[in-house]
Amino acid sequence: MMDKVMESAAEAVADIPDGSSLAVGGFGLVGVPEILIDALLHQGATDLETISNNCGTDGFGLGILLEKGRIRRTISSYVGANKEFARQYLGGELEVELTPQGTLAERLRAGGAGIPAFFTPAGVGTQVADGGLPLRYDGSGGIALASPPKETREFDGVTYVLEQGIVADYALVHAWKGDRFGNLVYRASSRNFNPPAAASGRITIAQVEHLVEPGELDPENVHTPGIHVQRVVHVGPVSVGIEQRTVRA
Repeated sequence: MMDKVMESAAEAVADIPDGSSLAVGGFGLVGVPEILIDALLHQGATDLETISNNCGTDGFGLGILLEKGRIRRTISSYVGANKEFARQYLGGELEVELTPQGTLAERLRAGGAGIPAFFTPAGVGTQVADGGLPLRYDGSGGIALASPPKETREFDGVTYVLEQGIVADYALVHAWKGDRFGNLVYRASSRNFNPPAAASGRITIAQVEHLVEPGELDPENVHTPGIHVQRVVHVGPVSVGIEQRTVRA
């Protein structure tokens, strides 16, 4: 079916089952598929594994799923600015795989491109490569589960670590424009983790601010081709909040 537009966000996420893995776009508060996440909250899926640069903030984005105990495990690179995340992680309620930011983007991109693994210098000589990063705490300050060591190899005198590509059951992304065929255009800094997240999902669901007809998007400026997208939801313009506001006293 070429027309991939769904009637609502609720319809688009209705079949996401418990235990699913979700690649989720966004960077801080920008480019977050918040309406799809909210629909998933009301849908009720739980025991989720999320793959995202950050796991939302308190009361926003993936943070609302986290607050309700819906997320079992997350693969992320930046986990600050979320007190509930810290509480669950240190309390042994949440499993966390910390991954360097560039490595995470490449793991998503590689999964979408059908590349099972790749070598990178990022993390060599640290616990990222050597193992020992706390994946889950025991709730008493001890480590219940630590990351295992990864394979390293030398190329031209430089050591690299092997990282695996990521293929998620579903991907949730936010786009500025999209057409009925699923071709997407991102705006400004929302064109960060959304493209690799969209590519990595077996089923990718895109919320778009502006829905246009096929042929209206310049093919040269399409960031995610429709072959990667299975469902489109028109959500209208979305405002972006300010994560940290500093003003004079």
